Amino acid sequence: MDLNTLNQKMNEARYIHDDTLTTVLYTALVLGRPLLIEGAAGVGKTEVAKVMAAALDRELVRLQCYEGLDESKALYEWNYQKQLLAIQMERGKEGLKNALFGEEYLLERPLLKSIRSEKPVVLLIDEIDKADEEFEAFLLELLSEMQVTIPELGTVKAKTVPFVVLTSNRARPLSEALRRRCAYLYIEYPDMDKELSILRAKLPHVDDRLAAQVALAVHRLRQSDAILKKPSIAEALDWAAALDALGKRELTPDALRQTAGFVLKNNEDLSSVDFEELTRPEPGQPCGHCGGCGHD
Repeated sequence: MDLNTLNQKMNEARYIHDDTLTTVLYTALVLGRPLLIEGAAGVGKTEVAKVMAAALDRELVRLQCYEGLDESKALYEWNYQKQLLAIQMERGKEGLKNALFGEEYLLERPLLKSIRSEKPVVLLIDEIDKADEEFEAFLLELLSEMQVTIPELGTVKAKTVPFVVLTSNRARPLSEALRRRCAYLYIEYPDMDKELSILRAKLPHVDDRLAAQVALAVHRLRQSDAILKKPSIAEALDWAAALDALGKRELTPDALRQTAGFVLKNNEDLSSVDFEELTRPEPGQPCGHCGGCGHD
């Protein structure tokens, strides 16, 4: 796949992107380097891995990180029930202990599955910043050597090289060792034009005027210091879809009150919203319906 083809594939997936993003993705793919994507929650980091899996026609293998994640959930686990059954059936036979730790009893978890796959996959290690530092250190062998070590079996080298995407919301600093092993991309919240392009691409049936007003309102919410949980792109899409489902063609204060729960997800944020101010047209801002009336 060349760079032009990747751009075309992303366009087909209706993922709004710029040249920097596709260039970094393409180069990381060609070099076989893991890609670390950072940015605020909801800017589309996880979606990059999904779009790449579709563009490359590969299976997406996802590892969702969380505090306390360990090898038994991420790499492998032994099938203890099957081992106990084998012990009962083969009690007293020589070589049983070694046999119990063979391929037959091995349960693959996402990391092991991704490198033992006969066909290359896209491996998504989502929200690595939520995992412990010990787990982050455990990943280094996979990221640098494309292999893992299982004490009972030894080193398992990759049959195929997965395209690895790690995402981080920057909940905690990541180690320099991990960063050195990855290409890097930072994704910011989209500006209004890009947000509007996303709304039009994902929800083409939504009225252009409404989509433009939603993009402006979401932009204001993200800029407000009073809003604790900034709206994600997915929440902007949910909000526009909810307004459209109610037959709304314009974002009025009443329409906002009825649907605010689709874009703001805690009571403090809902209580701090000035419904009149949030829906006020911005002078000189094209409405998307008439091409630039400004609503003066």
